[in-house]
Amino acid sequence: MGIEETTDSRSDSGATGALAEYFGFEEHGTDLRTEILAGVTTFLTMSYIVVVNPSILAQAIDLQGYNASQTQSMLAVVTIIAAAVATLTMAFYANRPFAQAPGLGLNAFFAFTVVGALGIPWQTALAAVVVEGIVFIALTAVGAREYIIKLFPEPVKLAVGTGIGLFLAIIGLEAMGIITGEAGTIVALAQIGQSPVAIVSIVGLFVTFALYARGIPGSIVVGILFTTGLGYGAEWLGLVSGGALTPGSTQATYNIAPVAGAFLSGLGNVEAFSFALVVFTFFFVDFFDTAGTLTGVSQMAGFLDENGNLPDIDRPLMADAVGTTVGGMLGTSTVTTYIESASGVEEGGRTGMTALTVAVLFLLALAFIPIAAAIPMYASHIALVVIGVVMFQNVVDIDWNDITNVVPAGMTILMMPFAFSIAYGIAAGIVSYPVVKLAAGELDDTRPGHWALAAAFVLYFFVRTSGVLQGNV
Repeated sequence: MGIEETTDSRSDSGATGALAEYFGFEEHGTDLRTEILAGVTTFLTMSYIVVVNPSILAQAIDLQGYNASQTQSMLAVVTIIAAAVATLTMAFYANRPFAQAPGLGLNAFFAFTVVGALGIPWQTALAAVVVEGIVFIALTAVGAREYIIKLFPEPVKLAVGTGIGLFLAIIGLEAMGIITGEAGTIVALAQIGQSPVAIVSIVGLFVTFALYARGIPGSIVVGILFTTGLGYGAEWLGLVSGGALTPGSTQATYNIAPVAGAFLSGLGNVEAFSFALVVFTFFFVDFFDTAGTLTGVSQMAGFLDENGNLPDIDRPLMADAVGTTVGGMLGTSTVTTYIESASGVEEGGRTGMTALTVAVLFLLALAFIPIAAAIPMYASHIALVVIGVVMFQNVVDIDWNDITNVVPAGMTILMMPFAFSIAYGIAAGIVSYPVVKLAAGELDDTRPGHWALAAAFVLYFFVRTSGVLQGNV
């Protein structure tokens, strides 16, 4: 009997036993089935990025000789590879159940602010992503995390998520034909009753919200596919003219040569001041978004110590930094840890096996690149509105009873959507923080670093808006 039990135990263990030992299933109170289920859940909740990231970046990355669908399919491949590399690093190096991919907000900053508003070539923007990743790796390696966190005002850090949420929502609503700036006002409701795109988008948006509220895994992906189906169905039934709701002919390609390595040419076209600001902003948003996500998800998983810190946080931060560097080299914007990892943690995921499952599923998603290329922009941008609304939850963490918090937090939140720039929002918050602290007689709450950053951003605002940089970026 004992011999049979030993034999059965060994036969059952095999690869499973090796995984259990490597990831420490017993130590974390989990098993292979739970970890795989958690990984599948996390992947379903964040898989929308395979469609949304290419849709956003394609508006900035102009590839000569390639049409829109080919560009999007290239970027989808790059998105998947970057996500897989970062998440595999998280699995094997950090042994945490956190998934990573190119971040929403960071890709919007890349496309609409850096390339769009600043006029920086997309190759140079990719170079900034790579440099940011390398800086992140270096600072993580020397353990400079605590100093960096203390350097930025707390109300600004807490407001960034909400500001990005508003920024994403405006981008999404405009792409869906729901809001417009062409009605004699800065922003106005579009003539949605006359727009098939807006009508289909609104139906799809509320279906997605309903699925999300029900807690259905993959609700955003289902909503995007449902909206896409409505568009194709309306054209097939002859309710609208051909091409009104679909991207027309689509061509997918797996050749990423036009974007992979493009950052190298970007390094030769650098205007120092603007480039440094772009690198700084990428780093700031990435660092604090990742740190906040890691802390929040770790709290749910019971990973935090008695002081509220995540032990060995440098390891998941390093995974993020490696993912960002590799992603920039391949041709995508900054990689970050996804808050959707919380869905896998809720399913019991506690180790890197959850992340390994997510990474494998990302690689399997390469087979569906042609589908991603056929999804119209209005359908993919539903994800921006849904995630943007969800990100409003962060606003409750701000102490709204303290005016010295209200001003910098409010400026951060307002300036992002209204100036159409994440960087300007962060800068406005950083500039206002020491000013209101001084006025309120709370100078002890400020540090020399606060004043130095504020002065640097005042200088930047002047230089940027006075036309000094015109023609240099």
